[in-house]
Amino acid sequence: MIGFMIVAIASNQIAKVFQRIKFPLITGFIITGILAGSSFLNFIPKRAIDNLEFLNEIALSIIAFSAGAELYLDDMRSRINSIKWMTIWQLVITFFLTSFVIYFIADQIPFMAEMEEAVKISVAILFGTIFVARSPSSAIAVINEMRANGPFTKTAIGVTVVEDVLVVILFAINFSIAKMLISGEEINLLFFGILFFELIASFGIGYVTGKVLEFPFQFKLDKNMKGIIVIFIGYFVYFFSNFIVGFSKELLGHEIILEPLLIAIVGSFVLTNYSKHRIEFKEVLEYISPVIYIVFFTLTGASLSFHTLISVFGIAVGLFLLRLITMILGGIFGVVSAKDPKKYTFIAWMPYLTQAGVALGLATIVSTEFPGWGHHFETIVIAIIVINQLLGPPLFKWVLNYVKESHLKAKSDLKESTRDAVIFGLESQSIALAKQLEKQNWSARIISMEDYDLEGEHKCEIINNFNPTVANLKKLNLDKVEAVVLMLTDEKNYILAEKIYENFGTKDIIVRLNQHENFEKFYKLGALIIEPSTAIVSLLDHFVRSPNATSLLLGMDDNQDTMDIEIKNKDYHGLRIRELRLPTDLIILSIKRRGQMLITHGYTRLRIGDVITLVGSKKSLEETKIKLNP
Repeated sequence: MIGFMIVAIASNQIAKVFQRIKFPLITGFIITGILAGSSFLNFIPKRAIDNLEFLNEIALSIIAFSAGAELYLDDMRSRINSIKWMTIWQLVITFFLTSFVIYFIADQIPFMAEMEEAVKISVAILFGTIFVARSPSSAIAVINEMRANGPFTKTAIGVTVVEDVLVVILFAINFSIAKMLISGEEINLLFFGILFFELIASFGIGYVTGKVLEFPFQFKLDKNMKGIIVIFIGYFVYFFSNFIVGFSKELLGHEIILEPLLIAIVGSFVLTNYSKHRIEFKEVLEYISPVIYIVFFTLTGASLSFHTLISVFGIAVGLFLLRLITMILGGIFGVVSAKDPKKYTFIAWMPYLTQAGVALGLATIVSTEFPGWGHHFETIVIAIIVINQLLGPPLFKWVLNYVKESHLKAKSDLKESTRDAVIFGLESQSIALAKQLEKQNWSARIISMEDYDLEGEHKCEIINNFNPTVANLKKLNLDKVEAVVLMLTDEKNYILAEKIYENFGTKDIIVRLNQHENFEKFYKLGALIIEPSTAIVSLLDHFVRSPNATSLLLGMDDNQDTMDIEIKNKDYHGLRIRELRLPTDLIILSIKRRGQMLITHGYTRLRIGDVITLVGSKKSLEETKIKLNP
């Protein structure tokens, strides 16, 4: 156990290297597991994998909880018709066509060639079932990254989540059929009656599990404690299912097989849709999931044979293409049946390529139940999942851009500091800000949505009666200004902030917040947020504790100031801070690199593009700016 924990820690670090070269994290976990397994370093021998089976069960339960937590009905109502038809056709065509084709090409797949007909049918329907599985976590990650929203996006996430739940039910049925076919037992009405009872029992126990899951969220517990309780409940689902199998065999002479994945999904669904703890439950799952994925995928990699993986990779590519064809067909039929726009016809399949946790979990169950050929089966599935993970997210991103539902930050044309600011909102504070900026050699324009005839002298440029359409905003050249300040109502500020973010990519969007509950949506746009009430309290606090520093930062000392300087002089690239020949009256406050603040010391090396914040005399600041940013 200690040895595996060390390997898991190493796996986390190695996976981050894979992520830097645009590979999925799970690829790094699996490869680390293969290296640590019996194929290479043997840090995790085969006998140890059997002893660590309980970790697999914990991981599978958490993966199932996560799948159920994504099935939130209120989010699907607006696109229910499209979700229904796309789900039906994707599931039906993918399952039946892949199962049919795999059965008829079984002789071309080495580990299936010598099988009996009943076993070939079993393997084919298990492949077909797992090919239906999707990856909600990967889809949600892409949607969040692209800030995507719209009918196509809602349909995509809805279908992904629903299919990931339905595949567990489909697997429970087909897994039972496969076991009966392989054992040679007769499939009759009694078999289907028992299977129906097992599914109903799994749903019922799942409902109870959902109520039990609410328990830790009814108390003010630490997030770590809540996570531990959720993990314990997940493990108990597997423990109880295994107990029922043994108990029923002893009492009735027949195994009653509950489906723990289905129990966990139903429990999570119940909590998500019929309790007030949905958001908190999802936060806990997101908190514990990284560790769960590290353990699960690393252990899966360790159980693989590298030689087997290489030998089946060509087959995996062929089956990947087969699955791809069925998804394209499913997408076409889904769009036609739902009467969605025709432009979706040949691209509707693209969001559904990616697979991850549930697919691999089901393959692991097959491998455990059928050790003879199960390892080959699992290895092929893992190879297909890796291909899907490499191609799926880029395709999803492309199609979101194609249907114009991504809302990424636009690229700014700002190539150097222009000291140009645009202020939206005409009032005393905006005029005072513009005058203050002009004293610091900035150019400031004030944009008013109404027609104001202000009395008194002011040198600020004011544009009245401005209609903030994208076309009019382009006339302000917002892609070439350094900062935009929004001083309107929160509703108007947000509409403007989104337009500026998506169309112009202005370097800094500064928002004066009116209501605290709107903080989060501005924060997601990367805006710099000033909340007047808390800002005043914070300012007074700093005046009390550090009056000299606060006076300096506010520019109350005529001879002192602060300045952000972007390093563009190549002579300073790679230079250590301690090697800079700065005037003695300057102090470095911070360095920002690629949007991240650095904890600096004398040996920190500078890089082209770093933004260095200095405080000191105005004369020294100007001299230093000429050197660093000529």
